[in-house]
Amino acid sequence: MGAVTFYFGTMNCGKSTLALQMAHNARAAGQSVLLFSKLDRAGAVISSRIGLSQPATTVGDDLDLHHHVVGCIEAGGPVDELIVDEAQFLSPSQVDQLARLADERDLQVRCFGLLSDFQTRLFPGSQRLLELADQREELQLAARCWCGERGTHNARTLRGRIVRDGAQVVVGDVDDSAVAYEVLCRHHHREGITRRTADTPEDVGGATATASPVPAERARPAPTSSRQK
Repeated sequence: MGAVTFYFGTMNCGKSTLALQMAHNARAAGQSVLLFSKLDRAGAVISSRIGLSQPATTVGDDLDLHHHVVGCIEAGGPVDELIVDEAQFLSPSQVDQLARLADERDLQVRCFGLLSDFQTRLFPGSQRLLELADQREELQLAARCWCGERGTHNARTLRGRIVRDGAQVVVGDVDDSAVAYEVLCRHHHREGITRRTADTPEDVGGATATASPVPAERARPAPTSSRQK
């Protein structure tokens, strides 16, 4: 029987690395695997922060995943498993399409993504995955806040200061000079204390500037950097 599994965690917890490892293991066992990613900073790939990457089909907003995969099958290509990275960016209807593939085509569907955005709100795709997935697996490799505690919140920063407002999806990298992302514990996310402002506690509370959305095609290929999109 097919099934949908949602693997989730914060930035820096190894989601993309695990996705690539599972794809490798499935292929080693003789399975046919299709890889998908949405808004990966490096383009049409699943890319890990430790330097691993594999080509993947880019999921655009208008891609019907059910139609696409069925087309691959009917063209004569065997498909046993789907690996979807950056699954938080899927639309709820695309998650429904994946569930339909699991039910009607007996496919194993493995989705990897963040739960919540920089405002601690669920991404629509992640919410739908929590509603529909047969299994939900929180990844146990803990990212750490600058204070050493377990990182639980994905913070957006602008020139080192936390950003509280703006579009839900903005492409950026860790330690970027403009828009960046950092994993914080709940306490420091609430207080607005980032790695950079920890030494200057008077300069906290959240940037008032709003980060503007960056088109996906402008995402910079930075293999060793991190991102929370």
